[in-house]
Amino acid sequence: MTPRRVSAVTASEAPPRPSGRRLLLRVVRDIVVPIALYYGLRSAGVGVFVALLAGAFLPALTTAVQWRRTRSLEGMAGFVAGTMLLGVAAALVGGSPRFLLAKDGWLTGVAGLWFLISIRARRPLLFHGGRPLLEGRFRSDGTSWDVLWEREPAFRRIWRVSTAIWAVAMLIDAAVRIVMAYTLPMDLVPGLGALLWPVTLVLLQLVNGVYYEVAGLWRLTAGTTTPSTDD
Repeated sequence: MTPRRVSAVTASEAPPRPSGRRLLLRVVRDIVVPIALYYGLRSAGVGVFVALLAGAFLPALTTAVQWRRTRSLEGMAGFVAGTMLLGVAAALVGGSPRFLLAKDGWLTGVAGLWFLISIRARRPLLFHGGRPLLEGRFRSDGTSWDVLWEREPAFRRIWRVSTAIWAVAMLIDAAVRIVMAYTLPMDLVPGLGALLWPVTLVLLQLVNGVYYEVAGLWRLTAGTTTPSTDD
């Protein structure tokens, strides 16, 4: 019989868990609203470049408001805002609406490289992203992920491989977005780019879900495997 592991952290030390409503609001704010704003401005006769700038500035503005209110900034929010503002600045210097259309591709590509680099970090990026959503919620015996990380080599390997999967998927997504931005009619690109997000995310969820099951992630979090000390 496998001994039940005791969590090493209290509930107050666990990372905050975003609600489904909060995640949905973020998607609407960062993806749906800028796209709607772009097509609304275009239907009103505004030029492509100005409409794209308006959509690009909106997520950065909401991030600035968050920082002003809380004097803190989530890592991903700061990364997205910074990359977006750099893209806008480069587009203003070059005056290229095609570059602005490709900004999501550049952003996703940089994010993919960030995921790739984090594989060799102390803990990979996807571990930090998945923890608030999954720890203690799904097939869990209550053991802290900190404990699992220290005790289970398989647990560490799963998150490194999963992070690599995300990195490759994001780099492919980025390449597709950049090709679309420079080859398709400009007014098609924002809408197609928005549709590409759910396609990429659903495929990622499917691939990762199968991998987690095969690799035994849920057996580890549920405490149904014998703890291992070999790395």
